[in-house]
Amino acid sequence: MPTVQEFVSLFNTLEQSISQVIEGKSEVIRRVLTTLFAEGHLLLEDLPGVGKTRLAQALARTMDATCRRIQFTPDMLPNDIIGVSIYNDGERSFQFMPGPVFANIVLADEINRGTPRVQSSLLEAMSESAVTVDGQTHLLPRPFFVIATQNPVEFHGTYPLPEAQVDRFLMRLSLGYPDFDTEKAILEHQQSADPLENISPVATAEEIASAQAFVRTIHASERLKDYLVTVIHETRQHPAFLYGASPRAALALLRAAQCHAAAQGRDYVLPRDVRDLAPDVLAHRLPLRNQARAQWHDSREVLAELLAKLPMQRWEE
Repeated sequence: MPTVQEFVSLFNTLEQSISQVIEGKSEVIRRVLTTLFAEGHLLLEDLPGVGKTRLAQALARTMDATCRRIQFTPDMLPNDIIGVSIYNDGERSFQFMPGPVFANIVLADEINRGTPRVQSSLLEAMSESAVTVDGQTHLLPRPFFVIATQNPVEFHGTYPLPEAQVDRFLMRLSLGYPDFDTEKAILEHQQSADPLENISPVATAEEIASAQAFVRTIHASERLKDYLVTVIHETRQHPAFLYGASPRAALALLRAAQCHAAAQGRDYVLPRDVRDLAPDVLAHRLPLRNQARAQWHDSREVLAELLAKLPMQRWEE
């Protein structure tokens, strides 16, 4: 298991490597790595062409681990993802043929183009870290990290993820458009060569798994837990939300805060770690009521207002 300094070094090395491909998005990259080390899964939702797939590919290349890409289409079946049992004439028995979900990093490209049945098969694997075929349970490799992408502007031929399934993702992030200088730099750097080809592994799957175990050891005091639970309970009482955050959301926020603290070189969590990560971890789990949309643009605005009313000094004393 690594020390705090070794974890910081690994985290920063991965970030620098991915930044060669995804320029000007350091904060998003750090959130992606936080999701990875917190043993969660990531939903990238943004406009076409901003680099969602390249971000996932860059992360996969930084690790000496197995990676599979699944391009979701309406004609897919669950067996196309989890695998199928095939009869072996020589052995006179059924043999399980693993699907593309059996990898350390799985890129579920345009997940909203798959049918709800296909989406559920992947989300079940994410939740259980295993798949069951013909009564036999097959464990998925560790680490197991799913990056799903979807475009929010396309509705024809798509099946939006229900709120209960979106809740399976630890974070939902957006890359957004680059600024003027960054976009000009992208043109210059990628005019003659693809920087993705120059990325080489800087960590093994075993090192990632060990770092994930280390994150769980980061100390969270009773006061810190009081602050975190207070935030969660406030979401359940706020009139703008259709319903509040679940205990699973609280656990996800704690695990993400532990990773955030470790990446800052600390072996303990502070309330500001929880505050900084709460919008990315909680916003996609908190749908707004229809009547609330006239006052707030999205759940992030409500969370920002809610967090501002909870001064952290009370829990830092």
